[in-house]
Amino acid sequence: MESSIYLLQIALAVLVMSLVAQSLSKLFKMPVLIFLLIEGIIIGPEVLGILDPTLLGEGLTAIVSLCVAVIVFDGGLHIDIKSVRSIQQGVVSLISVGVIITFVCATLFTHLIVGLPLEISAAFGALVTATGPTVITPVVRQVRVNHRVSKALELEGVLNDAVCVILAALVFEVIISGLTGFEVVGFLLYRALLGLIMGAAGGFLLTRFLSHSVLSEQVVRFVTLTSVITVFVIAESLGNESGILAVALFGIIVGTSNVPYKAALKEFKSDLVVMMLSLIFILLAAMLKFEDIFRIGAAGIVVVLLLIFFVRPLAVFASTARTTFRTKEKLFISFVGPRGVVPASIATYFAIKLNGLNMAGGQELVGLVFLTVIITVFMTGFLSKYVARFLGVIPMEILVVGGGEVGRILSERFEKRGENVIVIESSEENCQRLMKSGIRVIHGDAEDVNVLKKAGIENAKYVIASTDQDNTNLLVSQIAKTKFGFKEDQIIARVNNMENLHAFWDLEIRAMSPAMSTALFLDNMVGRPHMFSMCEVGEGGDILEVKVTNPKVAGKAIKELSLPEDSLLLMVRRGEESFIANGNLVLEFDDMVTVIGEGDAAKIVADLLGR
Repeated sequence: MESSIYLLQIALAVLVMSLVAQSLSKLFKMPVLIFLLIEGIIIGPEVLGILDPTLLGEGLTAIVSLCVAVIVFDGGLHIDIKSVRSIQQGVVSLISVGVIITFVCATLFTHLIVGLPLEISAAFGALVTATGPTVITPVVRQVRVNHRVSKALELEGVLNDAVCVILAALVFEVIISGLTGFEVVGFLLYRALLGLIMGAAGGFLLTRFLSHSVLSEQVVRFVTLTSVITVFVIAESLGNESGILAVALFGIIVGTSNVPYKAALKEFKSDLVVMMLSLIFILLAAMLKFEDIFRIGAAGIVVVLLLIFFVRPLAVFASTARTTFRTKEKLFISFVGPRGVVPASIATYFAIKLNGLNMAGGQELVGLVFLTVIITVFMTGFLSKYVARFLGVIPMEILVVGGGEVGRILSERFEKRGENVIVIESSEENCQRLMKSGIRVIHGDAEDVNVLKKAGIENAKYVIASTDQDNTNLLVSQIAKTKFGFKEDQIIARVNNMENLHAFWDLEIRAMSPAMSTALFLDNMVGRPHMFSMCEVGEGGDILEVKVTNPKVAGKAIKELSLPEDSLLLMVRRGEESFIANGNLVLEFDDMVTVIGEGDAAKIVADLLGR
């Protein structure tokens, strides 16, 4: 009876502390995991002594395993492979080349600097290859970085957990049972194939079942949760440490499919994940023993800093060398490499097993892993938003209504520019075309407020109505303005029939007619060949308007600036005045400069002026 009461007390404490952590997270605009970690340490045996997770015995391992399985599945559920094709190569490299680099470097640094035996150092190297979704997902959703960057980090986190678990299990088996040669290869292949087969089978069966059944949302949620636990348990029963890979692939398959109630399923799983994250982070933080960390000393801190500032960037830049990620995006991905629940829980499990076998190194392993988790989580949680702003990877959120030819070209240009764009389109065929181009798309009617909310209109900075139906464009513009509080300069509409232009203008909606704009351009091109050349730049380059905020630029004449050869400053707007951008014009703070350039030249100038 006392044990059951103790379990209820733990559950109540976790729920209360989760609410407190969520409130503090919103108040200070920081990731909730930081506050959960602090709360767990405070109520643990090392401070107040209110909670001692070791009293749960084997139940602790079961609780952590179940929670990690659901969290990894949820991470996969939010990934649609069709919409992240442009980053697949980089992610595959991160979970292969990146993992190898991290494993080797972490092992060597730990052995040479901390002085741990090579076997224990290898166990640590395997554990810190994981950049789990338990930390990364909340961070990127709160910081709202570039879509490509956030999805790359989330996909890496989901898959890295699986790779880390299998690699760590392999190293541990080598330590305790002395696997060699073909036994090592067999161990890896068996668990990898088992995880892939179980995940693929579970995903295929569930999507088939849900697609051909008429079920309520409640039943769909129950069936899915049961399926996740079933796949995880069967995979773990057939081969230890293969369950994480199975549920990761399971989640990705369901997330990529078009099963009914997928949105409701995501919402339910996200709520469940919040509870599970709170539970395991508080429990694992409460397991921390200061003496384990003090035993490692300053050498441990040196190793962790090397992991953050040398090993992680080396792994990221080596893995993404042939991808389309920009240098600043690679730097941000390099910075966001927190270690989370999986390394901490597995390290604790390893320590218990090693102590039971009278083998040394278990407590040092736990101390070093927890030190890594604490430093990386705190650094990522506290500094991610500032690093993202400094590197300029927090883009504008742009909602495009209409995924026809105009909407598609416009969205591709926004994506190329590094903005976060999402399209609402009613045609299934157009949706498929957009997804093939790597554009996020919501299939639905933009005149429905719920569809607009689903597409993230509440977080958008601009709404562009670009359908071929003027009634739809007008209604969407009115909804954005009246219901969601968008200002006049945040709404842009396409008007297909020139006779309807005044209807938009009367409602103070910025609108343009493609027919009239085309006629004006063609008119200006006749007898003016340079105008034609300027318009051609739009396909291979950019025309941008940039605010001068760089103190090294303000106060200098244009001719003093080192500008790319394929760029040109056209006009400078200062308050209510506009100036032709000649070489003698001196730029001032907050000047709005119109820049034209081929390739990336305009963006290079924009970075120079607005740094």
